[in-house]
Amino acid sequence: MADLSHNPTLGLRLDRGMEVPLFRQISQGIRRGILAGELKAGLHLPPERLLATALGVNRSTVLSAYRELKDDGLVEGHVGRGTWVLPRPSAPLQPPSAWQPSPGPRLSAISDPLIRDLLDSETPDTVSFALGVPAPELVPVQTLAEILARLPAEVGNELALHSPTEGVPELREALASYLVDRGIPALPREILITAGSQQGLDLVARVFLAAEDTVLVEEPTYLGALQVFRRAGVRLVGVPVDEEGLRVELLEPLLARVRPRLLYTQPTFQNPTGAQMSLPRRKRLMELAQRHQLPILEEDVYGDIRYEGPTLPSLRALDPAEQVLQVGSFSKTLCPGLRIGWLNGPASAIRQLAVARQTVDLHTATMNQWVVQRFLSEGLLARHVEKIRPEYAARRNALLEALAPLARLGLSWTRPQGGYYVWCRLPDDISLPRLAAEAAREGVAFLPGTVCSADGSTTRHLRLNFTALPPERLREGVARLSRALRAARSHHREADIQGETHQPLI
Repeated sequence: MADLSHNPTLGLRLDRGMEVPLFRQISQGIRRGILAGELKAGLHLPPERLLATALGVNRSTVLSAYRELKDDGLVEGHVGRGTWVLPRPSAPLQPPSAWQPSPGPRLSAISDPLIRDLLDSETPDTVSFALGVPAPELVPVQTLAEILARLPAEVGNELALHSPTEGVPELREALASYLVDRGIPALPREILITAGSQQGLDLVARVFLAAEDTVLVEEPTYLGALQVFRRAGVRLVGVPVDEEGLRVELLEPLLARVRPRLLYTQPTFQNPTGAQMSLPRRKRLMELAQRHQLPILEEDVYGDIRYEGPTLPSLRALDPAEQVLQVGSFSKTLCPGLRIGWLNGPASAIRQLAVARQTVDLHTATMNQWVVQRFLSEGLLARHVEKIRPEYAARRNALLEALAPLARLGLSWTRPQGGYYVWCRLPDDISLPRLAAEAAREGVAFLPGTVCSADGSTTRHLRLNFTALPPERLREGVARLSRALRAARSHHREADIQGETHQPLI
């Protein structure tokens, strides 16, 4: 082993005025030394604490730098044996073919302000089924306060400092354990902490999509994903969803005609329909993905909110070829205000996403990351989920019971086994625009299915959220919706009598 006692810093010089994080300056400096032949194969790098002291940084900063070098195949390390330089690869390091960055222009303008308007539209007098949020009274505010009170003593000054772009190492380790316990393969180096799942979707679009790429989506699908993809300027192709999720049998002939860049899917308690993809369809989908080299972006934010039925493996768990990149969030299970989500996938893809992340916001709020780390490592999240499941199941049942009389008006709906939503279909004699107008008069809000559609085919549907409201408020909202439905039907009949022409919604 070479003697580094004379140069414990490896000749590294850090510039704290640069926007490049310190851990990345360290990894880049060591990388240059390895590729230039200055740091030979077999050389043991300084221990994390020694290098951290010599450079005047936190040990976690050096640890993140070493992990990045390990992800790139430049070094290897084991507890008790240190970290050493590997022989240089004979070919340039490349990510798996499924996750190569797309060239060309990206991120076109977007003008649809719907999500912003929904977040700003809540009033005390409106019964809103529109937003997909947890019950405010079930957010564990007291536990959050207790964790925040003790974190300064437990974590120290690091609580108020920058974290690595990929996330606080302790959180990535706790999250990897959490995912593995759910049967989802994950290593800390395969995880990027994001500001909610929405940022994860945005980063994937920034790195892997270019204008005119074809992206397959479920029809209908999550409106936030549609906004991200449309902003990227891609061509969206919808694949229908039924009660067993994505209709995979329609995917195979589609793959023969087009060469999609990506498939975006929510196999577990899909938003907006609440559908769960069956196990045979999941397996068939992965077979097709491998045959056609189709990258899959799997969103799984509702998987823990299960009320009944068996737990099915995620697509990431069925993915031996690293075709799947998974996006998740704690907003639905814990607290949306913390804005903690993640991307879990091939380490090389995570590395590219982290580089893109630096141009957005450097990293997720450090203090929020530590709060979630404590929830995970101390088993608090698991206990919280066990608490909210029966409460949300009761609210789902209350909504379904309240809807039952509306079947006489021709309304039909799903019965989800988990998640946040009931998906409703209007009868043919009630138009969605007219119902929306009547609902506004009655003081009840819902999400129109049209905004969840890639091709405009869901013109007779609406999404109802049941988690945010207590049962009595759910019943009041359905009573208002019932009056709106009757008024919309009456308007339709009057229009028929007067000879009014109805144009189809496209």
